[in-house]
Amino acid sequence: MEKTALIYMGGTFGCVGTPLEPMSEHEFIPKLQSLLPKEYIHSTDCFAAPHIIDSSASTAVEWLQTVKFIQDLQTQYNQFVIIHGTDTLSYASAVCSYFLAQSCCTILTGSQYPLLDVDGIETREETDAFNNLVFALEQVKKCNQGVYLAFNQHLYYGHTAIKHHTTALHAFEGISSVTETAKHVTTPHHITEHDIKRSRQLNIMSWMMQPISVENLASNLNLLLANPPQFLVLQGFGTGNISTNQTIVHLLKQLREKNCLPILTTQVTFGAIDQRYAISAWVKDAQIIATDTLGHADLYAKILRLYLKYETADQCYLHWSDAS
Repeated sequence: MEKTALIYMGGTFGCVGTPLEPMSEHEFIPKLQSLLPKEYIHSTDCFAAPHIIDSSASTAVEWLQTVKFIQDLQTQYNQFVIIHGTDTLSYASAVCSYFLAQSCCTILTGSQYPLLDVDGIETREETDAFNNLVFALEQVKKCNQGVYLAFNQHLYYGHTAIKHHTTALHAFEGISSVTETAKHVTTPHHITEHDIKRSRQLNIMSWMMQPISVENLASNLNLLLANPPQFLVLQGFGTGNISTNQTIVHLLKQLREKNCLPILTTQVTFGAIDQRYAISAWVKDAQIIATDTLGHADLYAKILRLYLKYETADQCYLHWSDAS
């Protein structure tokens, strides 16, 4: 019997009490194991992730350490289910997709409500946690190798999912792995301690464009020159449109010279950017990236993979297409 490794990373799923607070993993893991449906008890081993924190506080460090934990377990397991908080569940899924690729079958899930009642003894009467977990355990036995996000009886390719509702049970959308196909990373990246250490320094700034004048946008960009991030994500309107002028193009080139890579994407939840419009003719002149990613989490994970492989903005620019 092929076993599944069930990895607990925290989140609402493991909270108890009023107001909610996380149950200690030392208490929760045995409880989780005992509440598994009988058909999964002997085929599932439960583990605590290297770090269990609120998902809104998670960064590349925690996700890469979990990926490394999975890679270390791959001598014993080829199927993994990760329980994660919903706030950054899509980011965790995307990072796993870019670094585990198709080396194993991994499904991430979580819940809008805790698994246990207020006292942490029985399964909560009204909860989506149990159904989401069972669905993930079912699907991990059926899926091809790759990374997926399972939620509310839907299964999405991990790097395409995004949280689209704060409280509804149907909290995520993405490209369905059941009915559609999606381009995905095929080569895994084996995580090292150096990768984890370097990821602590990753600095990304993301600007959602607002309807302001090009003069004010230029002024804002000028403020960044003194201490720029390593990556500046510009979330344009519609298909990625941003109104610019020669001053803005010059400032973006100056940011590149300071080892900051500007990246153009869209603030729209779904759909790719489109450079057919005249307003976007400046992209080539500015020598910035017009991203081909499928959402904000997908973009984050691609940036992270490039950042760990290359030292400079110019190298990331040249190898952008190599990371997917």
